[in-house]
Amino acid sequence: MRFVFSPPADEAAGLLTLPFGVPLEQWEDERLVEIRQRGLSRHVVRFVAEGGELYALKALSERLARREYRLLRALAELNVPAVEVVGIVVDRGPDLDAILVTRFLEYSTTYRALFSSPRVGQPTDRLLDALVELLVRLHLSGFFWGDCSLSNTLFRYDAGTLGAYLVDAETSEQHPVLTDGQRNWDVELAVERVSGELMDLQAGELLPDDIDPLETGEEIQHRYEALWEELTREETLRPQEQRHRIAKRLRRLNDLGFDADELELISTPEGSQLRIRTKVAEAGQHSAQLFRQTGITADEHQARRLLNDIASFHGYLEQKSHAPVSETVAAHRWLEEVYDPVVEAIPIRLRGRLAPPEIFHEILEHRWYLSEQAGRDVGTTAAANSYFETVLPTVPDPLTPGTDDTGEFSRILGP
Repeated sequence: MRFVFSPPADEAAGLLTLPFGVPLEQWEDERLVEIRQRGLSRHVVRFVAEGGELYALKALSERLARREYRLLRALAELNVPAVEVVGIVVDRGPDLDAILVTRFLEYSTTYRALFSSPRVGQPTDRLLDALVELLVRLHLSGFFWGDCSLSNTLFRYDAGTLGAYLVDAETSEQHPVLTDGQRNWDVELAVERVSGELMDLQAGELLPDDIDPLETGEEIQHRYEALWEELTREETLRPQEQRHRIAKRLRRLNDLGFDADELELISTPEGSQLRIRTKVAEAGQHSAQLFRQTGITADEHQARRLLNDIASFHGYLEQKSHAPVSETVAAHRWLEEVYDPVVEAIPIRLRGRLAPPEIFHEILEHRWYLSEQAGRDVGTTAAANSYFETVLPTVPDPLTPGTDDTGEFSRILGP
């Protein structure tokens, strides 16, 4: 047996003691974990807790495993949202498939779970937007997905929006640049697969009555074309407006989570023709700023919300002290006096259901709602207590039968 992995993966060394000489579906090990919000898969997939981390193990042919391992590493280098690959296990024995090992995406959920337990209205629009953005990011990076579907995607809450992450790259292909034909074919496949998945939800009475599966599937193409046009369209600029229009276009790209790789101005009789080569942005500027100031790792929309709260707290400190307060001091005091107490107050039995920055964001939303009802500001402490009692318990626990009071992963024996 050989375990091929990309460093650093020291914490995964304990996986070597798993029963790799036995078919994955027959494993019996105390480290096996059952995931309630798991997606559908054509392959055998098991989840293992090791060294404080949770891993997904998928059995498939060595050729496909090596291919997917390579493609997932390439996606990570290009900053495209996807599960993080750890390695592959090969030469397990006669008639045994290879095993692809990926890191479990924390706080993620599946489309079926989102429709089964809708938290804020029906999730269709947010799901489609997230899936389309992921598909566009892949295409800008030269990746043909080949199997774009809701089943091959995990979703994570990000301050009222959803972020989409690619899970299955078996059918993907990497090219320097995709042709229009390749992009259109990928979108057509996405429309077909998503329509079928929504029809399955409808048959299971999980789809709202006002949602038509076929029309909703077709909406993917419309949203994709609109976003692609927004990111790649050419425009003609008059000399006196070039600087302003270029700056405005670049800001719009940044707002959408993308960067300009190359700008080209071509002189024409009508004016300068602006061409922009768009690329997937590096980690969001708000996420990076929040991490620099506080050490908190958060998704982009969450980070923006937390930074706004820090700014508000900064203003409060200066008003209270009648003197200037540095950004560093304000961020440190906000972390110590506002954020950390809220996170530490999360009941142990409810931890792990949402990322701490998402919980803090939702508490801010809950505070606004309660304050509107009361006609006064109820404060963060009261809002947090109410949220922990009435809202967070309704969020599905991703583990079965759940986490125990120590916060440890719940384990099962056998398949």
